[in-house]
Amino acid sequence: MSRDTFRAPAGGPSPDLSDEAYQAQILPHVSRTFALTIPQLPPGLASAVTSAYLLCRIADTIEDEPALSAEQTYAFLQRFAAVVAGTESPAPLAQEVAARLSERTLPAECDLVRHMERVIRMTLHLNPVQRAAIQRCIELMCSGMHRFQRTASLRGLERMSELDSYCYYVAGVVGEMLTELFCEHSREIAARRAALKELATSFAQGLQMTNILKDQWEDRSRGACWLPRDVFAAHGVELEQLTPAAADERFAQGLKELIGVAHAHLRNAMAYALLIPASESGIRRFCLWAVGLAVLTLKRIDHNPRFTSGAEVKVSHAAVALTCGCTNLAVRSDTILARLFDWAASGLPLAPPADVRRGSRAAAAAAQMLIPHESYEYARDLSRPLRTSDGSSVP
Repeated sequence: MSRDTFRAPAGGPSPDLSDEAYQAQILPHVSRTFALTIPQLPPGLASAVTSAYLLCRIADTIEDEPALSAEQTYAFLQRFAAVVAGTESPAPLAQEVAARLSERTLPAECDLVRHMERVIRMTLHLNPVQRAAIQRCIELMCSGMHRFQRTASLRGLERMSELDSYCYYVAGVVGEMLTELFCEHSREIAARRAALKELATSFAQGLQMTNILKDQWEDRSRGACWLPRDVFAAHGVELEQLTPAAADERFAQGLKELIGVAHAHLRNAMAYALLIPASESGIRRFCLWAVGLAVLTLKRIDHNPRFTSGAEVKVSHAAVALTCGCTNLAVRSDTILARLFDWAASGLPLAPPADVRRGSRAAAAAAQMLIPHESYEYARDLSRPLRTSDGSSVP
């Protein structure tokens, strides 16, 4: 997730600012990418996806706060999941978490936590299917993400399968949620649900792995490494001892292997995007812009494997504009879009796409075995009244 500097107006947002306007105001300051892609969605769907993303960002902010102990973090995350489920009031939790955020948390994220109730109110006005999809995502994310964060170290993850699992908790669940939201929006998309679900976690892992590779040095500065030890050990690299200066050709070879895996996931992501009917051009653009920018980022990493900060491999504004423009022109043509992807990805190493898809599916299945069944069952009872901090119910 991109992290941008944001200064909230003195005293916070105006009381006259609607909850929907607040979401639109805060989004560009917590994610440039989603601020670019979400407006491409149909209005009702855009509102649901905005709320969902901001809720995920609040969970991420709680998880990343260094001033909290592991026990405090887990307790806050479980309470946050209850808030999203409508069984706990958001205002007390927002006050408690905001009071404990340190200077390491960006101002925009602090502002978002303080105004958690605005996002919750927007979420509670969504229909039951949308709420269920978002609730499931947050519950799985809050339960699984913390399992990895509490053992994070510079040693990295033990093996590639652990990276698959980590990506599922922080991104794959989002891919599954988006698929449910898309299917709820369109009967034509819902007719392709099975095929979309087959690719959803791989799509999300492609985007997440690209971010992990881009941000690896920034993560290390915070004491975390999400790279798999087994991949780099095979090339004679000990991740615990790694520094930018020590990132030699052996490290570049391990990195190239992961670039190939991410590339394969992004090919599955492209297949996912092309399953969206051409008539739903806004949803297609939402998916395709994200895929295109990820591929261009991978190309920059592949061309400069000894980069020392994410800024060195960040896609330029001109490249973003070109990607969006080309996609817009070809958005209804599967053939041209596929050729554009092949052109953008030319020269990248490639793992077998079917193999990485199996890995992401296995991670999703294993993750759901660890979560109580009732916490992710879509058929759970949503008939109970949902309430805000003042005790009023929301229809």
